[in-house]
Amino acid sequence: MDLYYETQGEGKPVVLIHSPGVDSREWTFVVPHLAAAHKVVTYDGRGTGRSPAPQRPTNLLDDLRSLLDELGLASASLVGHSMGGQLAAEFALAHPERVDKLALIAPSLSGFAYSKTFTDWMNQVNSYAPDVRRMVDFSLSGPLYRTIMQSPHRDLMQTLHSEYMNRVFTEWKSFEVVWPTPPAIERLERIEADTLFVRGTVEWDDMDRVAEEYRRIPSIRFEVVDGADHMLTITHGERLADLLVRFLDG
Repeated sequence: MDLYYETQGEGKPVVLIHSPGVDSREWTFVVPHLAAAHKVVTYDGRGTGRSPAPQRPTNLLDDLRSLLDELGLASASLVGHSMGGQLAAEFALAHPERVDKLALIAPSLSGFAYSKTFTDWMNQVNSYAPDVRRMVDFSLSGPLYRTIMQSPHRDLMQTLHSEYMNRVFTEWKSFEVVWPTPPAIERLERIEADTLFVRGTVEWDDMDRVAEEYRRIPSIRFEVVDGADHMLTITHGERLADLLVRFLDG
């Protein structure tokens, strides 16, 4: 197991999966509350934080399974943010026996057709490559970061995003991620775990349509954090932790 990880607390295990563009430090304000009653695992995905950069196509499900094996965890609850939520859902489909509960924080979804507005924004970010400063500045000016960039956590977000982008262009040898087929959007009704879907109100319109797709999970409930944007893990960490504790222990 070559990925960097940390564990805190004791109790039923919970694995937190961060979003792209940052690393496991995005859970800084969530972990202390969860660790009061749970064994909380955070890790840096491949190519982020203190984990090695990808040298070949990355299989994120294999990385997560290897982490559980390394820790001797037959199963755990998964909490995933953004693409980390997509990974958590894919893992629950591939390995249902290893997922106790599933919490999805503003998740993405494999196979989902994103709007032209969103894809145009992403293409504009990428058009500035390899000028990391321009990429970061334009990315963080996007509508899904309006709350955090007006918050006391602005500098933290700027640092996380900049460090991520710098590693991408100096260390990564492969940018390909291997996802299962068919995509999760075609199989959501097969997810067996009790599921929580949390999102903020300052988001792309696409998130409404993503949420509608996730409604096909048989046992799912939804929570909305008013005034939070895509990075509610940082700006509303205590509120999010409260929702997670009540879900995990309920």
